[in-house]
Amino acid sequence: MAAVQVAGSLLGGPPRETPREPPLEQGSGFRRLSSRLCALRPDDSSSGRTEIHLLFDQLISENYSEGSGVAPEDVSALLVQACRLVPLNQNHLVSKLCQLIHHLLNTLQVIVDEQNLDFLLAYAISAIQQCSSWTHMQILQALAALVYCNGSKCQKYLPDLLGKGGILMKLSDLAQSDPEVRRAAVHCMANLCLSVPGQPYLEEPYQNICFQAFLTTLQAPKSSAMDDITFCMLLQNSLKGIQSLLNGGKMKLTQTDELGALLAVLKKSMFHGLPGLNIEMPTVLYPTPLPQYDGLPPTKPQQSESSSSRPTVNKKKKSKVKPKKIQQGEEEEEEESSGEREVAPVSGSGRRNLHKGDAQCAPSQGGQSLPLAASGAAGKDRVSSPFSPSSWKRVSSSESDYSDAEGGMQSKVRSYQAKVRQGALACFLSTIKSIEKKVLYGYWSAFVPDTPELGSPQSSLMTLTLKDPSPKTRACALQVLSAILEGSKQFLSVAEDTSDHRRAFTPFSVMVASSIKELHRCLLLALVAESSSQTLTQIIKCLANLVSNSPYNRLKLSLLTKVWNQIKPYIRHKDVNVRVSSLTLLGAIVSTHAPLPEVQLLLQQPCSSGLSNSSSSTLHFSPPDWWKKAPAGPFLEEASVNTPKGSSEPCWLIRLCISIVVLPKEDSCSGSDAGSAGGSTYEPFPMRLEALQVLAHLARGYFSTTQVYLMELGEVICKCLGEADPAVQLHGAKLLEELGSGLIQQYKPDSTIAPDQRVPVALVVMFWTMMLNGPLPRALQNSEHPTLQASACDALSSILPEAFSNLPSDRQILCITMLLGLNDSKNRLVKAATSRALGVYVLFPCLRQDVIFVADTANAILMSLQDKSLNVRAKAAWSLGNLTDTLIVNMETPDPSFQEEFSGLLLLKMLQSAIEASKDKDKVKSNAVRALGNLLHFLQPSHIEKPRFAEIIEEAIQALISTILIEAAMKVRWNACYAVGNVFKNPALPLGTAPWTSQAYNALTSVVTSCKNFKVRIRSAAALSIPGKREHYGSVDQYAQIWNALVTALQKSEDTTDFLEFKYCASLRTQICQALLHLLSVASASDLSCIKETLELNGDMVQSYILQFLKSGTERDDTGAPPSPQERDQMVRTALEHISSVQALAGDTSKRAIMGFLEDILTVYFDSSGSQVALLGLTSR
Repeated sequence: MAAVQVAGSLLGGPPRETPREPPLEQGSGFRRLSSRLCALRPDDSSSGRTEIHLLFDQLISENYSEGSGVAPEDVSALLVQACRLVPLNQNHLVSKLCQLIHHLLNTLQVIVDEQNLDFLLAYAISAIQQCSSWTHMQILQALAALVYCNGSKCQKYLPDLLGKGGILMKLSDLAQSDPEVRRAAVHCMANLCLSVPGQPYLEEPYQNICFQAFLTTLQAPKSSAMDDITFCMLLQNSLKGIQSLLNGGKMKLTQTDELGALLAVLKKSMFHGLPGLNIEMPTVLYPTPLPQYDGLPPTKPQQSESSSSRPTVNKKKKSKVKPKKIQQGEEEEEEESSGEREVAPVSGSGRRNLHKGDAQCAPSQGGQSLPLAASGAAGKDRVSSPFSPSSWKRVSSSESDYSDAEGGMQSKVRSYQAKVRQGALACFLSTIKSIEKKVLYGYWSAFVPDTPELGSPQSSLMTLTLKDPSPKTRACALQVLSAILEGSKQFLSVAEDTSDHRRAFTPFSVMVASSIKELHRCLLLALVAESSSQTLTQIIKCLANLVSNSPYNRLKLSLLTKVWNQIKPYIRHKDVNVRVSSLTLLGAIVSTHAPLPEVQLLLQQPCSSGLSNSSSSTLHFSPPDWWKKAPAGPFLEEASVNTPKGSSEPCWLIRLCISIVVLPKEDSCSGSDAGSAGGSTYEPFPMRLEALQVLAHLARGYFSTTQVYLMELGEVICKCLGEADPAVQLHGAKLLEELGSGLIQQYKPDSTIAPDQRVPVALVVMFWTMMLNGPLPRALQNSEHPTLQASACDALSSILPEAFSNLPSDRQILCITMLLGLNDSKNRLVKAATSRALGVYVLFPCLRQDVIFVADTANAILMSLQDKSLNVRAKAAWSLGNLTDTLIVNMETPDPSFQEEFSGLLLLKMLQSAIEASKDKDKVKSNAVRALGNLLHFLQPSHIEKPRFAEIIEEAIQALISTILIEAAMKVRWNACYAVGNVFKNPALPLGTAPWTSQAYNALTSVVTSCKNFKVRIRSAAALSIPGKREHYGSVDQYAQIWNALVTALQKSEDTTDFLEFKYCASLRTQICQALLHLLSVASASDLSCIKETLELNGDMVQSYILQFLKSGTERDDTGAPPSPQERDQMVRTALEHISSVQALAGDTSKRAIMGFLEDILTVYFDSSGSQVALLGLTSR
């Protein structure tokens, strides 16, 4: 706060006397002076005015250290008393009083209470209206300090301040002759726009007034009367005002012109004062994927770029800039000289020589020497968070911080210009967060380069990243670019990188691909050029964001290879933040679109590839001592024999991550490890956690590479789970879950992995035995850390079923006992994870026929279905669905003992719980109806005969029917149709005679003809083709309704407004054709007339679709594998044979017509396929 004291004397206070002795207690000087001031009475005499002057000077020059013991209410009371003593006709006293208000509120960080604010605001507004214009500067400063964070309490005075003809509107107008007054007025408006959480914000009309005022200020050029520093401060205040409106006021930029105008001024301000670059911007930017300035000669940007790439002196010399008074109450004057050096325009602070930079050189070597040891601590916090609140502090630096020499003034101007650029970038970041991404990407080409211009981009965010001399500005630009890239996966997914584009125009997909390539090129160039650790961290984070969202499967190879090779040296950088972000980037590479062939090759590179310096090339790839000393060592010896054959070259990334997690850190990297605990021998926690995440990504995306290290990683997990820090334990459990999931994927029936390439089951058993004999059970019982418990439950549920059955019986019992016990946990996370794990275990072949285990699991799940937490109920419903799947599997086995032993009372409870769950939220409902379908399918005749089951069966079926018909999520209705199909499979249920039969069929026929979602239509058509006998379809009218509905559905199979549904058209037609042929194959004589009538009206349409079905079939869909060509034509033959065997009613010609229809289909089909044999055989009969 010393800067403010100096500023106080500059602004009119008398020269200081000899320094007084420090006060005996905090705030005693203020209280003494306050008492003297409060004792005064209004006095217009010369002596009275002199005394007030002296008291004000003493109050301004008082030493207010931090924690000065001055209460905010005392400050407010003193200021009110001072205002009462100073009449508005005393201009000098009013000016001194306003300096006092500004000084005390800023120095003591006081927010004035509402009652005193009311009085002080009225005084300040009256002072502006009545006092001479030379006092306006000081009055506006006091006003800015008063309204700071008090905007919501100023509602009464807003018309006087911001209304038509309001004080601030007049004084901030472009016509205002005094640039200092104009700047101070804009500063007042910016402070008015600051928001306070929990308090009302400015009303929308005033928000719009302020926004337009700020926008007009930013659009206006610098007037001749305004010096550079004042202009920079004016721009900064306007930018902060807009940022406050976007952040606190949640202002929505819905108009294209409004958003375009803002983005235009932000882009202009982003480059304010940047050496060697002077861009002209239109008033409004319009969304378009094409270059903005097609009309400009192509040479202009090249000339501009080439001039900016030469280290020339800025042509706009400000030799006549007069020294100005730096005013208090503004946050933008904070000097950042400790964070940057002033050098030639191209090679800015903390930058390496671009011409000498080498992608492979170690970042800790070879750069220009910087006094990092001296300035690192101070500069680190400031630069690492470019948009932190500290960059907007209210209290300014004074002019005494600068030399009056010309060099000092130029340095000062450049510092202020850098702050404008930072303010513009901060405002841009707020703009990005306040608009939809799809709107933002319309302006992509205005801020992101898509083609190189003589080696570097032209006026984009990358220009700042590569050329700005301030490391803080470079970091800000990278943070904005990261925000643009975040969530851009869908936008960038259209990119297509092809070799030849000899067209009259550049396709949008090619432009996006070009932009992605240029971003890679520029960010890698910035990576090599940068040696400021904080900015380096931002570059790497930005690269990680780019990698995560880029569609490398649609781009040419080599982009990831370049990133991979250039990031390797930074893993051993001296700054821990750089090392952590480097691991984050490697994690992004191995997780994006995994598995990518390019990354697979990179993982197999030799260990030393790309690591040029000695410290980086020794990444502990030799077997370390701790492995040999580990308790589970014998497992490794067996693992080396049993592990499937892989690459002979070890994966350097896996070895690196293992060494980071478990080995002591190297001395060369310990210098700036702020994150490491005192005396810790390991790498800092962020490094270890990031390394564990990279291992988890590798296990998920590149399991074939990771499986070679299965037992080694098992020991890493045991070590992590055995540590005291819960974060390390949690990441260890996550890695275990990923490894378990990878093993399960290998053994799935549809796995493409050759048996000899899979991890042997014996080795998987050893792996899980090591886990269960190690600290995993302890983690499961660690009730102090429920998140860890839940993660350990998830890990335990990822055990391979084939391995579980081979575990020692005591380990199997341990798993089951712990899960059933944890189901009683009071913590919802643990309970949800346990419910899910039980749902996995109940599908294990070795457990699913264990009646006691299935019954215990059912009781545990039913208890969780009553939980208050939606997440717990959703997991329990999923597990109940799995448990009922097990019932169906057991029913299909030859041994009937399971059905006989399973409790009927428990079945009843399961039905009741599933019915209740079907009325819950969609997350629960989708699996509840699945369970209902399975349970109704499972019911045995012995159950159905009991009276207590009759009512519950009716209620369950009604629940399914209502779920089919309601406007619920697609998955819910799909599952309900599937469930009804399951009900139809139970021959013991009175399908066709029960009252609910017609309701079920009506629901399915309604969905098959009118549901917007084609997958639901497909599933309802499949359900309609399940009943195996004619009597199951009910009356003739019911049969006719089903037949007609299917024909209508076939007719409407292409009627959709949703483009995404078109891909399911063929599958829908296939399923409907199967259902129609099935209905024909069970039709009775009474049904034939209805069939004939439909065929007379729509026979040609039906025939064409059935022929299409016979010829092409369809791809596999969610109803199962498609029928083979032989099965398809057999369906038609079966239908024809059945119709021919029906005894037609006397005088009914329907039978002959239907047979002719089917024979025509077969004739056309066999004619087209060139085979007549089968048809001749059929017709001869």
